[in-house]
Amino acid sequence: MINLSLYSTYKALKAKGIMGMNTRNRCFIGPYNSRRFFPLVDNKLKTKKLALAHHLNAPDLLGVIDNQHDVNDCAKHFPADQGFCIKPAKGSGGKGILIVKRNEKGELCRSNNTEISIPDIQRHISNTLAGVFSLGGSSDVAMFESLIEVDESLTPFSYEGVPDIRVIVFQGIPIMAMIRLSCAASKGKANLHQGAVGVGLDILTGKALRGVQFGRPIKIHPDTGATLSELVVKDWTKLLYQACSCYDITNLGYIGVDLVLDKSKGPILLELNARPGLAIQVANNAGLLPRLRFVEKNLGTETLNIEQRLDFCRRMAEHCQ
Repeated sequence: MINLSLYSTYKALKAKGIMGMNTRNRCFIGPYNSRRFFPLVDNKLKTKKLALAHHLNAPDLLGVIDNQHDVNDCAKHFPADQGFCIKPAKGSGGKGILIVKRNEKGELCRSNNTEISIPDIQRHISNTLAGVFSLGGSSDVAMFESLIEVDESLTPFSYEGVPDIRVIVFQGIPIMAMIRLSCAASKGKANLHQGAVGVGLDILTGKALRGVQFGRPIKIHPDTGATLSELVVKDWTKLLYQACSCYDITNLGYIGVDLVLDKSKGPILLELNARPGLAIQVANNAGLLPRLRFVEKNLGTETLNIEQRLDFCRRMAEHCQ
């Protein structure tokens, strides 16, 4: 017997062009992402070195610890007068990221202003090297990065964390975008699966389309009280330009580009993903497939510069409204 409820849901999703995981893997990741280039994006240290080599904005690399012998000497990587971030090079979903700040007395503290000791930091680094936070539990390295100063236009929309912007780029064309906003439920992390707020963004303007949390529409940030419809990402064209550039340096045809908007540096590249998730469709209340198929059908084989690709993006958006 056919379950009519499930069948009607399937038809509705298909009509919206919603893409599922099997279609993503079979039709886009498989054909357009050669596995030999995956290490460039699966390892954040390699991604950073690649970005810096091509003069893309990225957080400053303060140091790297790749063996247990150097853990006790980790303080040499601490900036004297400001905070820093420690990341596992092979981490995913925000796991293992430790934000360390300095309070008014110059003492080390966590992002929520609770005290953290050097032994605490050393244990975190040891766990990172052991692969506690890495994909598949493989051994890892700990990266020390400068902290991002979030642009003031976005601070009302995030709680205790850094809002990041995800752009899906296909064959060098920006396809769809959203911003992920940390909140108390996500413990200050911009991770949708942990309860962060996702806001779909107009691919042409960077203006908010609608917000969701745990897959349900919301209009107000649950912690800051900010009206999500008022959110607009500044320097949107610059941000898209940087997202397009990531296609050029990775040779990957279907990628998720994660960026942040820094107060002084503008759009900054955080990381790249060769298997970007599909929740961006929920945040946008729109499917990826019509946009992807439009690119496949109309892009052609001519090599386009970034300005031409952004113009193509405008044509795609107008066609897929």
